[in-house]
Amino acid sequence: MNAIVSHRQMEGTDSFHQRVTAPREPGLCNDAPGHDDFRGQVIHGLRQACKQIPCKFFYDRRGSQLFDRICELQEYYLTRAEMEILGRNADEMAMCLGPGCRFVEYGSGASVKTRLLLDRLQSPAAYVPLDIARDQLFDSAAALATAYPGLNIVPVCADYTRAFTLPSCSEAARTVIYFPGSTIGNFEPHDARDFLRSAANRAGPDGGLLIGVDLKKAPNLLHAAYNDAAQVTAAFNLNLLERINRELSGDFRLDEFVHYAFYNPRLGRIEMHLVSRFARNIHVAGETFAFREGETIFTESSYKYTLLEFASLAAAGGWNVEHIWTDERKLFSVQYLTVA
Repeated sequence: MNAIVSHRQMEGTDSFHQRVTAPREPGLCNDAPGHDDFRGQVIHGLRQACKQIPCKFFYDRRGSQLFDRICELQEYYLTRAEMEILGRNADEMAMCLGPGCRFVEYGSGASVKTRLLLDRLQSPAAYVPLDIARDQLFDSAAALATAYPGLNIVPVCADYTRAFTLPSCSEAARTVIYFPGSTIGNFEPHDARDFLRSAANRAGPDGGLLIGVDLKKAPNLLHAAYNDAAQVTAAFNLNLLERINRELSGDFRLDEFVHYAFYNPRLGRIEMHLVSRFARNIHVAGETFAFREGETIFTESSYKYTLLEFASLAAAGGWNVEHIWTDERKLFSVQYLTVA
């Protein structure tokens, strides 16, 4: 019997029950940031001398759909490289995770990569997909429940960068956190260290972390990945303004802002910005913000690491690097860490 624990069940809505019936328990984990959190962080970011908005707010329904399209682009090497690594090494990874683990995925999205591991895990105690995008989270959990009818699936709608409740699982032999993609690169290095420390505390003394880490490479490859010819990444970036207009009564005109992404070699990161083409006042949630011509909103960092740089960061965050797998071109890595 599937165990799908969802926010919608607690709210008493019927749509989720139409897709997944007879859940084992009616509980929930829902610690997702609400409207006030979105408003507060947007207002705070736009008040800064260098305007910025956290990249976690990209992922409304349309933003999640656009990111899925980005992952399919020819220029976006990250997904292909990571899938190559998983395809070749998933058996070995599953052996590292061990039998009876509680498998917790941060930023689960559509859980596409996860299936390669779920197919190989030995008697997992539970799969806990955790994501800030509620609609995609529950759609994905429902699809997985159909594909894995014997698996205990416990979706958690939450922001993994903040405090949240992880459901108990007394039958689990250990907890392993899965953090795919290159999301660790979205953190500033000091924040990445703190995030890794928090993950180590949550995993516990015998815990593990399977994490995707994008590697440093030729700047031209990075530029192409974040400036695709079809301009899907540009639409993804601009959708943040559309969300602000819709949810916070903003009056951004999307044709007055342009997507701008570049590699900063000094900091070792891709930076994504939205650049104002004109000087004008923008209104959001009843407040006014002056924009100069050429002024930007900083929307995302994506740090790239050497293997030694990441090993040092992992150690500062309370982890030991046990295994490293890379694709043939050494563009990307998946690494298995244990709590130090």
